Amino acid sequence: MPFTTLFERLLELPLFQGMSHNDLNTIVGQTKFGFHKVQRGKILIREGEACEHIFLLTSGKLCSLTQADDNSYSLEETIHAPAILQAERIFGLTQRYTKTFTAIEDSNLISINKQEVLRLSEQNFIFRLNMLNIISTHSQRADHQPWRIPPQSIRSKIIRFVESRSLRPAGTKTLHIKMETLASYIAESRLNVSRELRQMQRNGEIECTRGVIHIPALEQLIR
Repeated sequence: MPFTTLFERLLELPLFQGMSHNDLNTIVGQTKFGFHKVQRGKILIREGEACEHIFLLTSGKLCSLTQADDNSYSLEETIHAPAILQAERIFGLTQRYTKTFTAIEDSNLISINKQEVLRLSEQNFIFRLNMLNIISTHSQRADHQPWRIPPQSIRSKIIRFVESRSLRPAGTKTLHIKMETLASYIAESRLNVSRELRQMQRNGEIECTRGVIHIPALEQLIR
């Protein structure tokens, strides 16, 4: 990748925002970056693989797939560039990816291995601060979830079910789940859940087929 293009791509990513041109010049000159082109339909990362790199999506779109522990349901999300893929997983108790990432279209990524991340964190204050902000934000969001006011209506329960399992509360989501399973998780009857989903579909908020709930824009449901 040409130097000027790499420089511009890095500035778009949260890890490098706020850096001076001199800082970024030094990082580009001294850091071992990996460059990856993933063709449409190809898997970049599988759930359970060791997280030994931070992957930075610089162009294209990925699908993030998360499976429930008992495989009773799964959630797909669309990730647009620029984005960082599970940076919080490179350290901590479980250093493995919890999602499978597949290219929706031809995509380009930059990777930084763990040793380079540690070196950059030690040598560059802005990089260290950005890394801490990413990890802290993820932790704070997870910590806040149990303390939110429980949803009351069936509609709000369905929306909260999807939102609380999403990487971000916006964008396209596709939930693969049986009606009975969803009803059990939100403590409602299958009939009432079915009625609510049909109403949401009539409103143009979701698209439903057997075992699949497609949400074009989650932010439109939770605003």
